[in-house]
Amino acid sequence: MNIKIINKSNNVTPTYSTRNSAGLDLRANTKEEIVLKPMSRRLIKTGLFIQLPEGAEAQIRPRSGLAYKHGITVLNTPGTIDADYRGEIGVLLINLSDEDYTIKNGDRIAQMVIAKHEQAEWLEVNHLDDSQRGEGGFGSTGIS
Repeated sequence: MNIKIINKSNNVTPTYSTRNSAGLDLRANTKEEIVLKPMSRRLIKTGLFIQLPEGAEAQIRPRSGLAYKHGITVLNTPGTIDADYRGEIGVLLINLSDEDYTIKNGDRIAQMVIAKHEQAEWLEVNHLDDSQRGEGGFGSTGIS
């Protein structure tokens, strides 16, 4: 899938870290270091603007290493970028640790996964077919 991109940062255009990676690394685009205090959130700009084809979305997801080692994650995960959005990609990070975390220009802060999607057409009915699960919600299928 070809995607148009404008990179106004001084960082490399997003790349896949390995041949089979699903996510592209997104990097912070900042003139100054950003200190993310414990339990605080901040929108981190990337300097990237994209034009997705119809039927595609970009999902912004946390980087597992940042989450595990530092408690830094994407607050609205996964964040969704729609095909008709043309603004700068920003990543809403939150610090869930009890220590300050410093973000520098070029730091890999999130990953972006490109996915195809469908749009639903509602068919209003008076009855839904039965299923094995039925109305069972949270925890209804057990843990083992």
